[in-house]
Amino acid sequence: MLYLWLKALHVIAVIAWMAGMLYLPRLFVYHADAAVGSDKSETFKVMERRLLKFIINPAMAITWVVGLWLAYDGGFLKSGWFHVKFACVFLLSGLHGYFSAAVRAFAEDRNTKTARHWRIMNEVPTLLMIIIVVMVIVKPF
Repeated sequence: MLYLWLKALHVIAVIAWMAGMLYLPRLFVYHADAAVGSDKSETFKVMERRLLKFIINPAMAITWVVGLWLAYDGGFLKSGWFHVKFACVFLLSGLHGYFSAAVRAFAEDRNTKTARHWRIMNEVPTLLMIIIVVMVIVKPF
């Protein structure tokens, strides 16, 4: 029974993490076009910081801790599909770090990336999510 509760917690954390990872770069798109020091820019700074601090960071931590426990307990650590999933989650975590650095850069008014860059980066979490979901549900190998 504990396994099922932890699995539910893992799915909830993944959903929250992905929601934030999909929304944050969209905020960057609009923030990149806002004038430095404008009310709009300052509002985006607050939104980005709060999203990262109160949703994305805790959700990622819960996803990792509970996910590793589930993988160990479920005996998935030697499965090929799990290795692909794990690599994608690792890449998603690296992207999380990249977005965290961007939040700091925007907060310090030193973003150098264009809105177009952030539009492209907005697609990366989706691609990783698709691979992860296929690996978990289909388990192709």
